[in-house]
Parts: sequence; structure tokens; C-alpha cells
Amino acid sequence: MRRPKYFTPAEVAEHNTAADLWVSFLGKVCDLTPLMEQHKGDALLLPIIECAGKDISSWFDPATKDVLRYVDPVTSCVRYYTPRGRFLHVAPGGPRSDWAPDLDRPWWRDQSYQVGQLSSKTRWVRVINTLTAQEQRLQVCSEETLAEVRQRYLGYNSHAHSYTWKHGGEELDMSRTLSENGVADDDHQLEELRLDRDAFTPALLLHYNDDLTDG
Repeated sequence: MRRPKYFTPAEVAEHNTAADLWVSFLGKVCDLTPLMEQHKGDALLLPIIECAGKDISSWFDPATKDVLRYVDPVTSCVRYYTPRGRFLHVAPGGPRSDWAPDLDRPWWRDQSYQVGQLSSKTRWVRVINTLTAQEQRLQVCSEETLAEVRQRYLGYNSHAHSYTWKHGGEELDMSRTLSENGVADDDHQLEELRLDRDAFTPALLLHYNDDLTDG
């Protein structure tokens, strides 16, 4: 199976306009830009636009993967819980002539909008080129392999494939994650000890191999 692409919350937050709108929820990252174009001008898009670039997991029930529901204390009927206002594809609270109840697939169940998964834990690393002494801080996803971390770094060094990646003197297995390579994530312990995590960011050392090749 093809590995999912992981995104950091910061990457999702970059897409925060109606013309380029991403959201995350229940671990998924969705590009809703096509939805915005398809229903442009619909007032029911406003709650979604207000949360562009954010995580909206609080809108949904993790068990059913559907919008949260509650029992209306006045009518004793089960209704959708939308405190920010009713949004697109959510049924109205009562009978409406402008609502099609035979909606096949609401946007939050439509897999075509999903572009990847939200990282459950991000971490910072320092990538140090031992040939040039250049250093770059990268925020990466804990689920990513070193090959995927290297893909992020290509924007700073297009020849990154021409280097051997090491940590603690040991060559890193590019098919494994940082943790699987023994690069410990000490964020929790550092937080408990009230130590500055930036001062203990793990370093990945790049050792030049031979002739530089294009990335």
C-alpha cells in the first residue's frame, strides 16, 4: 500500500484562505478548495472558511466519524451540534423545502478531498552539512521515514542524496523513522524538567560521499 503523506499543523495552517483552504480533523488533512469553488457564495461555507487552516476535530464524533449530535431540550429531537453555525451538508433542524435529504456523501466523508494525515507528534531536528558547516532546523513528522525527512531538506540542498546521513556516529536507515533509528524524542522529559527543548534538538549529520549529483 502507498504510504500516506504526513503534514504538520504548521503546514495545514499555511492554507488559510477561501481560495486555498485546508482543514484537519480526526487525523485527516483535507483540501477543501474545490468545495469552496463548487459552492462559492453559499452562506453555509462561512463556518468552514472561519476555520481555514485549523483542526476541526471538535466538530465530529470520533466513534461515528459524523458531525456531533445532541438532544434538543425543547423538542427532545436529536439534532446536529454546530455551535459555530450550520455548515455545508449538515441537515437543518426541521423540515425545509430547500434541503435535499438524499445527499449521497457529505464532504467530511468524501475521500477525494483528503491529501494526507495530520502528524500525531511533530519534532524538530538540526540537519548539519559537515562539508559546508551549514545548519538547517526542520520541523518534521514523527511518522516520517528519514527518506521523507530528506525530501523536506531537498528545498535547502538539492544534492542531499549525495550524502550519508548519520546520528551519534551511526549511519541512519533512510527507510525507518527517527525513533526507529534510535533518535530519541525527549520533548516530554525536557518539558517535565523545564528545560529548553531548542537547546537539545537532535542533530543529523550529512557526510559527503563522492561527486555531487542533482537532487
